[in-house]
Amino acid sequence: MIRVAVCLLALAMLKLSSAPIAHAHDASTYGGLFRSRNLGETWLYADVGLFLNAALTVGVDPRNPNHLLMGTDIGLYRSNNGGRSWSPEAQGLIFGAVFGIAFSADGGSVICAAPTGVFRLRDGHWARAIAPDGSAPDRIYLLGNKELFISEDDGQSYRRLRDGPTTDDARISALAVATMPKELLLVVIGGKLMASEDGGREWQKRLVGPSDDPVDTVVLDPALPSRLWAASADRIFATDDLGVRWRPVGRSLPEAATNVRGIAADATATTLVVTTHRGMYRSDDGGQTWVLKENNLPAHLEAGPLVRDQREAQTLYAVYSLLPYPEVWRSALEGRNLLSRLDPVGLGGGFAFMVLLIIGGALFVGWLERQRSRGASDRRSLS
Repeated sequence: MIRVAVCLLALAMLKLSSAPIAHAHDASTYGGLFRSRNLGETWLYADVGLFLNAALTVGVDPRNPNHLLMGTDIGLYRSNNGGRSWSPEAQGLIFGAVFGIAFSADGGSVICAAPTGVFRLRDGHWARAIAPDGSAPDRIYLLGNKELFISEDDGQSYRRLRDGPTTDDARISALAVATMPKELLLVVIGGKLMASEDGGREWQKRLVGPSDDPVDTVVLDPALPSRLWAASADRIFATDDLGVRWRPVGRSLPEAATNVRGIAADATATTLVVTTHRGMYRSDDGGQTWVLKENNLPAHLEAGPLVRDQREAQTLYAVYSLLPYPEVWRSALEGRNLLSRLDPVGLGGGFAFMVLLIIGGALFVGWLERQRSRGASDRRSLS
């Protein structure tokens, strides 16, 4: 706990030399976790007191929406009151960045993935799962950097899908699993959307748009079992037959070359919320017009995946990072601390600023003391 506090304090000091002083929580100065209860119209920060560099993911307990688990670049955190306060989770077991969190459908167990391993919470106790090296997160599918893994014992152990959709060492960037009316496994690998209907033994390529443009992500709509969402070439696409036929939704996003990380929509596809590396966009007219969301949200930071409350479709969680997400992920996988990537000039500037602040504070206290002594001497003279 002390180590985390010192790390956060050091980062806050360094930011003072190049950014405005943040009072309370300044969304433009820190990354973090944000919540909306009206499908993205308004947002409030949900990581009170943490002042994070990067929130990476969040899990919502399906039995209790106030029970949250958040993965960050410095570990796993728990909140039992909807984000009003947080405490470190699984200290001494789970170290470093936490990339994925998944509650079971009944909320009885949790799986989380970090560069140091895959971990499982059951009956109030965390334990390391038996998983092959290289993975990161009835049947559980686990997304690794370049491979897929499967568990058939509630997350206690995993095996590699030998016939996974590998393509010339390409990275797998998204995973979605539909279970109704049948199980369908979809992944985005090297910008290609691949689908398997037999648990990953055979794969078929699926075209999203009219051309073979790279696909950013694929997302299952939790409210409609057959609806999937995808993003490609700055456009949002939807399908109501589990990815056989796709249709474009609305117009292109405002800026070209926008990488989409998350998609959420209402049942009529009228209200759309999209998180990207440029921030968050929202549309109230089926994607005909897009508005960059700011207000309480970071104005110039990258947004990560969207997470939806399973019991309340209007409630969304969005994560933001002070540093670009690819850099955060790469640093975590390579075992580097984010502090090591700070510019030495910035370190020197931050240190110099703090030295000047301390000296200035000492001089000010001395001046106040002299003024008080002089006032006391004047009062004695008058008496």
